[in-house]
Amino acid sequence: MTLQELVRPKLLSFDVFGTLVDWRTGLLDALKQYGVSVGEQDFDRIIGYQAELERGPFRTYTEVTVESLVRVAKLDRTTAETIAETLGFWPLFPDSSAALDRLRRCPVRLVAITNSDRKHGDQVQQQLGFRLDAWFCAEELGVYKPDLAVWRSVAERLGIVPSREWWHVSAYADYDLEAARRFGLTLVLVRRSHRCETAADLVVSDLNELADVVEHLFCAQEER
Repeated sequence: MTLQELVRPKLLSFDVFGTLVDWRTGLLDALKQYGVSVGEQDFDRIIGYQAELERGPFRTYTEVTVESLVRVAKLDRTTAETIAETLGFWPLFPDSSAALDRLRRCPVRLVAITNSDRKHGDQVQQQLGFRLDAWFCAEELGVYKPDLAVWRSVAERLGIVPSREWWHVSAYADYDLEAARRFGLTLVLVRRSHRCETAADLVVSDLNELADVVEHLFCAQEER
């Protein structure tokens, strides 16, 4: 899809862990602090086990993280709980804060849709230095992405009908973009180093490139 074919957004929603937050670096560094050295495959195993847990009876993401670290990384429960409590302080991608700040200056709502807990959202927004217009987490919704109930609940809470004016931004097809496609949203794939690709309406290398596109669309509209 060309820039000319994109519908100007009224809502931008963002995946958080893996798109705004570098969860791979954050988790691997956290494990190293406790003497556990893991690689890319180990990270994928941990995340894969978390996905299994998220499909079962609901538990908070703190609980999911603890269980995955105990079972897969073989941490003791106390250490796993320490890591899980503060994962919202894992490092942001270098472009996240500045790009979101640019997008805040456009007449568009910014919201997060994240498989995490309320406290993690507070931690991430503390790092950003500002709060988004809304923050929807699994703990609040009682369900995890990619369940379609997540998207229905967000739309209901925002009082909107899903459309192309709602852009969803993520590095992951499996958790986000394929579900968003079912609702007719505009799909934005961010090519983070750890990602799951799919066909998207817009593919960007980072969030600064997304901000460039959105600013161009609003400026172009104003000039007409």
